[in-house]
Amino acid sequence: MGIGDILLSPRRDHRGWDTPSEASRILLLMTLVAVSLWAWPISDGIPFVWFLIVLLVSTPILSIGWWILSIAGRSRRSLDLTPAVGRDGQNQHEKD
Repeated sequence: MGIGDILLSPRRDHRGWDTPSEASRILLLMTLVAVSLWAWPISDGIPFVWFLIVLLVSTPILSIGWWILSIAGRSRRSLDLTPAVGRDGQNQHEKD
């Protein structure tokens, strides 16, 4: 399994639903940090204005980024969100 599979594969949660990939989670953090740092001087240190700028600028960046990452991860097999999800899934199948 390569680094692309690790970053781009959707994560399966305890209900069996596919959740965002690791790359999507990293994009969220990087976007929020970068836009927050960029917006602080623009807002003149006013928290409400800073929050609105971050929200306004981050939303389209994340929407486009997540769309691109979803296309890149479409053909990849889902991985378990945590090791416990895999164990619970095996136990559930054993009960049935």
